Amino acid sequence: MRKEDGKRLIELARKSIESYFSKKDINLETYKKFSDKQGVFVTLHKKGELRGCIGFPYPIYPLYQAVFEAARAAAFEDCRFHPVEQGELKDIDIEVSVLTVPEEIASDPEDLPKHIKIGEDGLIIKGPSGSGLLLPQVFTEYHCTPERALEMTCQKAGLPEDAWKNRKNKVFRFQAQVFSE
Repeated sequence: MRKEDGKRLIELARKSIESYFSKKDINLETYKKFSDKQGVFVTLHKKGELRGCIGFPYPIYPLYQAVFEAARAAAFEDCRFHPVEQGELKDIDIEVSVLTVPEEIASDPEDLPKHIKIGEDGLIIKGPSGSGLLLPQVFTEYHCTPERALEMTCQKAGLPEDAWKNRKNKVFRFQAQVFSE
């Protein structure tokens, strides 16, 4: 995807949040170029601190719709934060991560770290007692090793840090093209 496309997706994310406050519809027809179904996450930062992050890891919606929905959810439905207020929107930077389809890492648990590229791969862990996802940029930000990336993803899922070693849990990787304001 080109840089100009990323700017349009960020514009759509911002307009989706602004339209919540203005109660005015936005013309989604102008974004129909992004009709392919893709996974996406929208991340909000306020003065460098996380302010909300919600998305769809799997390609269940056309990209324009996924960005619209994820932006609103990040602003108003992320249970870790109180809803964004209209006055703070000017201080919020938006990041849109367009995802590849997650693929299971078919490996013995002890070999999983060998299949993870920090700086490229995001991770999902799914198991009978929880699931969690972390975007690739999180692992870079925290200077993770592959083992630490797996542990953090387990924590995000509410699982013990070593849950990735349990064969009942499945680990998936994906990549993201990240666009930031």
